[in-house]
Amino acid sequence: MSQVNANTSPAPDDVARGASGEGARAPRAGEGIVSAAAAHRATGAAGAAAPGGVRPGSLRAWLLACRPATLTAALAPVMVGTAVAYALGGMRLGPALSALAGAMLIQIATNFANDVFDHEKGADTHERLGPTRAVQAGLLTPRQVRVGLLVTIALTLPFGVHLALVGGWPIVVIGVASILAGVAYTGGPYPLGYHGLGDLFVFVFFGLVAVCGTAFVQLGSVPPLAWAAAVPIGAIATAVLVVNNVRDRETDVVAGKRTLAVRLGRRAGVIEYAMLFAAAYAVPVALAVGEGRRWTLLVLATFPRAVRLLRVLATTDGRPLNDCLAGTAKLLLAYALLFSLGLAAQL
Repeated sequence: MSQVNANTSPAPDDVARGASGEGARAPRAGEGIVSAAAAHRATGAAGAAAPGGVRPGSLRAWLLACRPATLTAALAPVMVGTAVAYALGGMRLGPALSALAGAMLIQIATNFANDVFDHEKGADTHERLGPTRAVQAGLLTPRQVRVGLLVTIALTLPFGVHLALVGGWPIVVIGVASILAGVAYTGGPYPLGYHGLGDLFVFVFFGLVAVCGTAFVQLGSVPPLAWAAAVPIGAIATAVLVVNNVRDRETDVVAGKRTLAVRLGRRAGVIEYAMLFAAAYAVPVALAVGEGRRWTLLVLATFPRAVRLLRVLATTDGRPLNDCLAGTAKLLLAYALLFSLGLAAQL
């Protein structure tokens, strides 16, 4: 079973200090931070007006809080893990579908947790650069979202029981760890995303845990191919988070959110993004050369898009990075689809 945060996520966000073209430089020490802090003090934490056409408490408000765009981060690893099982002759449709349903629900639960906890910690205000958040915009109350979080976790139980019956106690451990990590990303006494651990969280849970766990419930073991296949999926999912954190670094400082982009700076974020892509595209090449899985090279069709996205991140700041964020999430889905087809063709 899998999950992720999509702040993590893989979901695009919105409002800017932005520059395009030549690109905005990273702020000198304290420069952008001071201006952001001043704006925050001047305007307070009042939420932005609700987006047009969305009534507070409506079904559309709940749909917005679910953040459908982030669900690609739940779909991609289950798809690849199932392709690994298919390639090794052990695909089982029932466990694969339960893994997908569980992953989607845990992703939604994580989104609910992020929505309410980021608002309460001051990370989501009207200065937010990303898309509208339900609590921050007044579309849902914190209490409503907390109830939604508990209901969503409860909905995972039937799928978790099914997977536990198939895979035994390791699946119970994976499921519980996934839910706790999703909530702890922004909640609890030591929120992972606020201490620079978000990147590691996404790589582990969106890559290693999700892909290998999906393969395990179908094969009964985790073969080396599953570990290898998990690396590029975890890497690109982490790249989505990197764009999010590079864009939000100034407002994150005000909220006390010490992401890697805050700790190390914008340039380091761009370098990390490039390294994650390098890892993602090195794996299929290694599989083609080392194991003869040449069809995995299908993913190279997405490489030009990855290069374009890297160029955008390196030369752009503010609102335009929302397009880069959405583009990276779409790249994850396209990569996962082609990678899955390439793995499945190796029979």
